[in-house]
Amino acid sequence: MNSGAAHIDQPRLAALRAAAADAREFLGRGYPRRRVLELVGDRHGLDAQARQMLARGVDAPRQADARRRKLLGLEDLRGAVVAIDGHNVLITLETALAEGPLLWADDGALRDIAAIGRNHRPGPRALAAARLAVEALAEAGAAEALFFFHQRLPKSGWLAGQTRAIAAEIGLACLAEAIVWPPGRLARHLGPVASGDRVVIEAASRPLDLAGRLARQMTPRPFIVSLSP
Repeated sequence: MNSGAAHIDQPRLAALRAAAADAREFLGRGYPRRRVLELVGDRHGLDAQARQMLARGVDAPRQADARRRKLLGLEDLRGAVVAIDGHNVLITLETALAEGPLLWADDGALRDIAAIGRNHRPGPRALAAARLAVEALAEAGAAEALFFFHQRLPKSGWLAGQTRAIAAEIGLACLAEAIVWPPGRLARHLGPVASGDRVVIEAASRPLDLAGRLARQMTPRPFIVSLSP
């Protein structure tokens, strides 16, 4: 059994799904998101990790459906310049390579439950994740990859350089750099945007959950949790 499964047993998952159902109902009625998550978390006595899962996985049904319908497939990347939310994609793939746990959100995106973010320390597994992403883009026939990493995160410049080197080895045209605010740059990109972040997906006209698609094809498959019934 992988490490994720040990922390989310069936009674805990059932409680999370009940909380998620309540949250969807309130969000669907238009109540403020932050207040809904706080109220539902308190009502169901959720701990910090469960609240994080609710925040990352649940949306108003109409909004979730709209984002899910926008998501591209790998077959849509041929000849395209693809912008990649660097840390988001690589951290999700790193988690998948470690066999999870990952959260399958209402909007169809796969997200890491731990929300590693600012605590991310890139190493060999990050490079393996970068290789997976670059190989997938090359195999899909993308014309160029634009990786944008958060400048404030540790070793982001190093990770960008390593990603460029991997792309050069594979033969994919690639720009990879650490910048102050990747979401802003991604929002201005008119082509496909690879990310599992709900805000980035919302802002993009042509989003793709690259990490999610690759993770679901892995063997062994990572531990994936859904808060849907």
